[in-house]
Amino acid sequence: MKVSDNAVVTLDFTVSNAEGEILDSTENKQPLQYLHGTGYLVTGLESELAGKVAGEDFDVTLSPDQAYGDYDEALVQSVPGELFDGMEVSEGDTFVAETDDGHRPVTIVEVAEEYVKVDGNHPLAGMTLSFKGVVREVREATEEELAHGHVHGEHDHDHDHDGGCCGHHH
Repeated sequence: MKVSDNAVVTLDFTVSNAEGEILDSTENKQPLQYLHGTGYLVTGLESELAGKVAGEDFDVTLSPDQAYGDYDEALVQSVPGELFDGMEVSEGDTFVAETDDGHRPVTIVEVAEEYVKVDGNHPLAGMTLSFKGVVREVREATEEELAHGHVHGEHDHDHDHDGGCCGHHH
């Protein structure tokens, strides 16, 4: 079976930046499993993987617009310190903020008396990234997976659905 929309794909991969530093890798970890065609992966990688079969390698370098987008200065903002009242925050911390676009991971870039400067760009925004790896497995998604738009692995959920749309019964 080929990688196509609504296929569940298992990948081993390594991501590195233009300097060749490894940023993320599935080596010695669980391979990544995702539902193809849902935008789970960056667009350039999804299109690169489309049509591949289990056992095929991939090695692709993506410009920022095919990966996590260009770095957007407008996403760097100073917010009043009291929003973090009582929270220990320091530079480099990341947390998920509620924004008009839904949940966005933001990184704290500066902490001052009166304000905290946060960066809503993806940590890999603006970077040229290389993805290299191998397609381990391709299978059809189950009806339940399609209904939920994500994979239900044998490792079960590491996130909850606020009371569970999944209705798991063990």
